[in-house]
Amino acid sequence: MNDPISAITEQDKPQATLKQKVARAFLRCYKWLLGLFFSFVLMVLLIDIGTSYWVEDQIYTEIDNLPQREYTVVLGTAKYYSSGTPNLYYKYRLDAAMQLYRAHKSSYFVMSGDNQTAYYNEPKTMTNDLRRMGMQNQYILQDYAGYNTFDSVIRADKVFKLPPFTIISQRFHCERALFIAKFHQIDAICFVAKYPEQHYKVRIRELFARTAMLFNLLIGAQATTLEESRITELGSQ
Repeated sequence: MNDPISAITEQDKPQATLKQKVARAFLRCYKWLLGLFFSFVLMVLLIDIGTSYWVEDQIYTEIDNLPQREYTVVLGTAKYYSSGTPNLYYKYRLDAAMQLYRAHKSSYFVMSGDNQTAYYNEPKTMTNDLRRMGMQNQYILQDYAGYNTFDSVIRADKVFKLPPFTIISQRFHCERALFIAKFHQIDAICFVAKYPEQHYKVRIRELFARTAMLFNLLIGAQATTLEESRITELGSQ
């Protein structure tokens, strides 16, 4: 006589086995993705730490210790956030430029920033503000095609053909710029501008910016343009 309970159990076995296989496959996939995630996080952190370590001897925080160099490149950023709030990164970079100017640590200052459209002009804005702060016009140069950090560093060397120069930006940005310079055998040092307090999100973004930087360097990325610096503004087209 057949046991009905045994019959039901036997019928359920294939279904149970299938569920187990799906569960095991899902678990393997989950472990693989988790391992991949942690490997990526570890790689990002190692790149970040390695970048800082590789250029630490080219970073200066005290004006008295900074070597005198004829040219300084001020890395551009927007004067205001989209909300209309003043950008302290911008303010502190110009303050640092004026420190060098007044201490006679540099003779010429290159404002390197974004001017991709007629409505946005970082170099011109920086130049106008430095004039208001007391820097004489003849000591200010503009690079209107410094669309990003990589472009600013490469163009300083390839387009402006600067001798060994100083870079001004916040420390985390300085380190990335110097890494690019060192990779391309460009002689540069950096004077650190003040870092705005409680701006943690920018530093977190820098982790990924450094990873993208290394990837671009390894694949041999080129500057957006190596043409002469030309202003783009309304009425100049």
